[in-house]
Amino acid sequence: MLNGKFVLSIAFMICITSPAILVGQQDDEGCKDSPLLTRPAGCHITSCTKSEFDAAELAMKTSGDNRRKHVEGKLEKINYDCSGKSALQVRRNTENAWRAAGFTLDFTGYDVPTHYVTARKGGQWVAVEASELTGDSQYVFTSVVAEEMKQEMTSDAKAWADEINQTGHAAVYGIEFDTGKATVRPESEKVLAQVATLLKSQPDWKMKIEGHTDSTGTNTGNQTLSQQRAAAVVAWLVKGGIAPSRLTAVGMGDTKPIADNSTDAGRARNRRVELVKQ
Repeated sequence: MLNGKFVLSIAFMICITSPAILVGQQDDEGCKDSPLLTRPAGCHITSCTKSEFDAAELAMKTSGDNRRKHVEGKLEKINYDCSGKSALQVRRNTENAWRAAGFTLDFTGYDVPTHYVTARKGGQWVAVEASELTGDSQYVFTSVVAEEMKQEMTSDAKAWADEINQTGHAAVYGIEFDTGKATVRPESEKVLAQVATLLKSQPDWKMKIEGHTDSTGTNTGNQTLSQQRAAAVVAWLVKGGIAPSRLTAVGMGDTKPIADNSTDAGRARNRRVELVKQ
């Protein structure tokens, strides 16, 4: 039978050795606050992610068209659970903190059950989306430093010719467009010149030029954009001396991914032009 002093000493040892009792719920391993926004008391980090290049859809209004702004660049997301803090409390704290730090508030609002704050300073975009359930709240902090992706994949005419001879098609990387548009960027011209070289070396080939996107955005939007981009490539090649009768532009949208769309590397592989021999 345990005496009272012994039971008391066990209880005391439990209290001083239990991290949950001392500091509450622990942050997910490897996660910490962004210097752009500290957390309120009573909140802990449930997960976090970082990427050298990815995209975020930031809230700009609660109804109508263009409710989200697509921003690409260096991305960080941190998810929080908060005890005893309302979503409105998180939102108001965020607004005041970013105003004080010199950010411009592009949008702040409420749409059941979520509160939104989106702000920017130069190329730095930040956003918080907070929701509430039974007195507690959850929110996600997003940071995007807007910048262009560094092109890391290369191809050349010989490699494409070998691939087409073996499989009937070849993926082309390095043809860049303005974000959300079909305007060919100047840095794409070296790659397009290689495509023209390939077609000139194989005068009997007729080629279907397929445009492919990742899964960001809507299926309809991706289909339209991919068709426009394929047509822009065909137009460039025609100006470069390839007969229009040899080329057909086809938009495939996001229907034929070749990599995982949940990662930035996978999405980069899925955004491509394919040469398909007819």
